[in-house]
Order: sequence, then C-alpha cells, then structure tokens
Amino acid sequence: MLLSICIVNWNTCDFLRDCLSSLYQFPVRGAGGQEIIVVDNDSTDGSAKMVAADFPEVTLIRNAKNAGYAEGNNQALEAAQGEYLLLLNPDVVVHKNALTRAVLYMRSNPTVGVLGARLLSRDGSTQMSLRSFPDPKPVLWEYLGLSKLFPKSRRFGAYRMTYFNYDRPGEVDQPMGTFLLLSRPCFKAVGLMDTQFPIFFNEVDWCYRAKRELGWRIYYTPEVTITHFGGASTSQVRPKMVRESHQSLLKFYEKHYRKSMSPLLYSIIKRAVLWNEARILRKVKPEATPAT
Repeated sequence: MLLSICIVNWNTCDFLRDCLSSLYQFPVRGAGGQEIIVVDNDSTDGSAKMVAADFPEVTLIRNAKNAGYAEGNNQALEAAQGEYLLLLNPDVVVHKNALTRAVLYMRSNPTVGVLGARLLSRDGSTQMSLRSFPDPKPVLWEYLGLSKLFPKSRRFGAYRMTYFNYDRPGEVDQPMGTFLLLSRPCFKAVGLMDTQFPIFFNEVDWCYRAKRELGWRIYYTPEVTITHFGGASTSQVRPKMVRESHQSLLKFYEKHYRKSMSPLLYSIIKRAVLWNEARILRKVKPEATPAT
C-alpha cells in the first residue's frame, strides 16, 4: 500500500461526503494505490451510515463514544498499511494531483518526516496554517499583542509565523493538523499521538517529538493544495473547545517545558494563558445545551 488516508469524524456528514468524493476523484497515482480509513466518533448525524452506504471501499471504524481526535487517529494509524500516512480532517476537499505531489515530495526528500500543504479558504485565499512551537517568548509576544504590532518581525511574529511567505516551500515546526503527511519511518520512530491531548495540541506534541527530540525535518509546500472549510466539528461546542485548547497548551508546557523553566516564568505563562482563555470566553456565546 502506497498511501493510507486517516480521517477522524464527528458529526460532519456532508463535509465528509465531499471529502471522500474528492479523494476518489483525485487519488494518489503510483504502485500500491491508496486506502482510506474513517474513524467515526459516535456521530449522531448519520455519518457512519453514509460512509457504509456510499463508500463501501472505505475501512470504517465505528466508536461507541466520542474517543477524541488523538485516540481516533491512533486507531486509524494502527490499522494503516501504507508507506505514507496522511492525517486528514473531514472538512476538506483535495485538489487534482495533491496526493501524488505530496508523496513524490516525500520520496524525493527522505529526511523529511512530516509534510504540510497549502490550505485554501472557500474564496481561494491562503489560510495561515503554520506555527512555530509554543516556546515561552513567542507565546508571550503573542499574548502581549506584539505580533499584531509587528507582523513581519521574525521575533514578535514567531508563534503564528505572520512573516512567512506561503508561496514558497520551507522548513517549519508545526503545520496545521488538517493535512499532515507522515513517512512510515518517522511514524515508527515517534509513535502514536499522546491521548492526554484529546482534541488540541496532539499534532503539536507529535511534531515536537519528531523534530525537537528525534531530529526529523518538517516541511511545508505550496505545490500541494486543499480547500479547508474549517472547524466543522469544534465549532459545534465552541466554549468547551476554547477551554480545551488553553488547557491543552498548559499540559504541553507541563510535559515539555516546565522542568527547564524558572518557576517565575512558568507562573507568568500560566497566568497569561488563563487570562487569554477568559478574555475569549467573554466574547463567545454559550452552548444551547451542555456538550457531552
């Protein structure tokens, strides 16, 4: 098998149908072909039934509960047989030759363990889908608003990489998990996603382990393009996701930075994260019903 495409779905039936249709319309070209694995996290919108009825070739894993994004991807990765492994969100459509170009890029660059693509919005504009690792200083500059004041600065715009030219390929830290192509050797070295990050920062943690701890290279290329509709699952329970995102960032700091940081700097970062969480939540409407 050349390429395994791993998709975790929760209540995005219409997006998922379009995503799968695009994968069959523009499959990877090459010996071995592709397989598609969909992990459905107990959707209530008929997603699993749609996949089984309309795309019988897809390997469908039905969970009896919402196991989260990290665990869902782990299930797909463990089932995958491909030489290359693509983590793909359901709220995307791939463009012509995107999968083939991505695999060819990886084959031509064997030291690259992870590849990110150009993400386009509905209107064709390029999404800012790249970030550096959330090291203390870039995070502080972000929360202090310096990235907005100096967006072209490599220092103050470091976290969201607001200076980056998306028309050129380049080595990066963490492409958005919407499209992450992994080589099999890199995956074997890094292992599965850490499920203490069920929704957010799981791909950041994975890329951190790959690059910072094991020395794999991570690249972005504009030659591979997809359309990303964005947040189809998480937008359904937004206040809960705001909290989950910020709490996951704190867990990331606990795992990767706390031992090497001074207690004072760690306290400052923690307060800044919690302050930003509260600031955002004040602007967000509560869910109509409690999220489960």
